[in-house]
Amino acid sequence: MNEVLFVHSDKYYYMIKFLLTAFSCYFSVAFAQYCTLNVGPTSTADSNVELVQISGASGNINYTGCPGVIGVQDLTTLSVALNAGGSYLLNVKFGTCGGNYAGAGEVWIDFDQNGNFDPYESIGTWTGTPPANITPMNFVVPANAQNGATRMRVMQHEAGTLPLNPCASYTWGSVMDFGITIGNGIDCTGFIGDDQNDPILVSTFPYTDTRDNSYCYSNNNYVYPSPDIYYKLSPNPLMHSIHASLCGSSFDTFMSVVDMNGNVIAFNDDATNCGSQSALTFETTGLGSVYIIVEGWGIEMGNYTLTIDADYVGISENDLSDLQVFPNPTNGVISLNKSIGKARLYHVNGTFLGSYDTNATQAIDLTPFQSGSYFLKSEDGAVTVKINVVK
Repeated sequence: MNEVLFVHSDKYYYMIKFLLTAFSCYFSVAFAQYCTLNVGPTSTADSNVELVQISGASGNINYTGCPGVIGVQDLTTLSVALNAGGSYLLNVKFGTCGGNYAGAGEVWIDFDQNGNFDPYESIGTWTGTPPANITPMNFVVPANAQNGATRMRVMQHEAGTLPLNPCASYTWGSVMDFGITIGNGIDCTGFIGDDQNDPILVSTFPYTDTRDNSYCYSNNNYVYPSPDIYYKLSPNPLMHSIHASLCGSSFDTFMSVVDMNGNVIAFNDDATNCGSQSALTFETTGLGSVYIIVEGWGIEMGNYTLTIDADYVGISENDLSDLQVFPNPTNGVISLNKSIGKARLYHVNGTFLGSYDTNATQAIDLTPFQSGSYFLKSEDGAVTVKINVVK
């Protein structure tokens, strides 16, 4: 693994812990939908949510509980519309269908619609012993909540302690999912990069991209609960290493690089001379396509600028002194001062353009190609020269 530098010692333990556990199951769990299997109570007795009431911008929910139900109750046909930026009151009575035993309750709304009930989406909690009064939960729908259909989960866990795990399995209590429709929020149509299935493609270098991960992006990479954005790039045969930097971003960042199998290539929290932002370098020799994942430390989010650049192999003063290409820059035919055997021509982006036998001729016609930078590389990889075409 490439070298990683840490600045905040209190983060070191958690970073290593999360990376070793999260990435090991990266591809199997990162994109699961709402947890419903093996979730909630295994018994119908005792603790149970008795009442859920909310009036929205349109519609209302007025649910009465009992008898108890094993697992997750799918009540998404009971739905209410909420507007982003609006204030609402949810009333919940955490109670019982039998005996009275202490426990805890919590409610979440999946505002970012990532299929998870994240800690930052909790809208209210309760602890106590039934019989208990109705618990009023006042909350504001985030202004950057994503438009469309989503879910609200109400959970009561007998003998549980806060914060509750919305995907937990236990003996007594209840879990109920209701329908929520968000309006007046963010239209995320056309936003790409939310997960590995729809990454932002990086095809030219140097590369720069400026975004805000506080809206239209969700938490799919379980290193930290912050929203993350995925970039995909494929190193070409001429690259030796890639540099990626988030220096100058508006929040405390974390950046990681993984291959297509979820193996960690590199990661960084706070880079030297970069404050609380991240920067890293990783070698690309023998490496296939990779994801560069941008996120925040903890739940940090905001504006960032990602810059990516590459170093290329074989371009040394020795190579250039041994092999001479003229004219360079050129607008047409180039000549070599000596044969380098069979050679391959690449665009700087790694696209293979053709093979040439310099034993037969040391003149190469570049007339068909557009202005830009190209590399001529011997098949054995011993010699590489950069050629600039200007038209």
